[in-house]
Amino acid sequence: MIERADRTVRVLLADDDPLVRAGLALMLGGSDSITVVGEAVNGRAAVDAVQAGGIDVVLMDIRMPVLDGIAATTAVLALPEPPKVIVLTTFDADEFVVRALAAGANGFLLKDTPPAEIVAAIGKVVAGEPMLSPTITQQLIRQVTDAAPDQRDDEARSRVAGLTERELEVAVAVGGGSSNAEIAAALHMSVATVKAHISHIFTKLGVTNRVQVAIAMHDADLL
Repeated sequence: MIERADRTVRVLLADDDPLVRAGLALMLGGSDSITVVGEAVNGRAAVDAVQAGGIDVVLMDIRMPVLDGIAATTAVLALPEPPKVIVLTTFDADEFVVRALAAGANGFLLKDTPPAEIVAAIGKVVAGEPMLSPTITQQLIRQVTDAAPDQRDDEARSRVAGLTERELEVAVAVGGGSSNAEIAAALHMSVATVKAHISHIFTKLGVTNRVQVAIAMHDADLL
């Protein structure tokens, strides 16, 4: 179960293909812990739906008319108390996926992902857990940083300097792809404490997801 307190996780489906939306709605409708609360046919409609409130997770297609998934993700995550965003794609090495994750998306799913794995992925992002394997995370970091200017290194070191010693340990572990439970065990602290540290890390680094933390750690030459 991935219920949030006394209710189910509320999901918005954003995709311009009605068949994809119908398929996702059918798959997620079989879970008693998820409620599909709306559908959006383009990125602008997705942003408008999120602004209306009542959404915990957005499944966001990357290629959509009016406003694409990357721009929509950026706009959604700039809102107060934004929902989690999982981008949808047909290619796991899609350059647009990298851009969406760097923009703040919490993870990505292939459109042919089995239903049980989609439900599990939604549960992970709601719980603040990593959705990407360490291998995929490293591939994404390389694609983002290979094309990045050198000044990113100085900016990253400046931001990292604001972390406490303990927060830095947690940030490096996040950058390595460790889950909250794995970090808790390795650093001898509770999962709740790890979550608190990660929240502080996000704020101090000015990021919204674990991939961005990993990129910052990479740029600061700490991975």
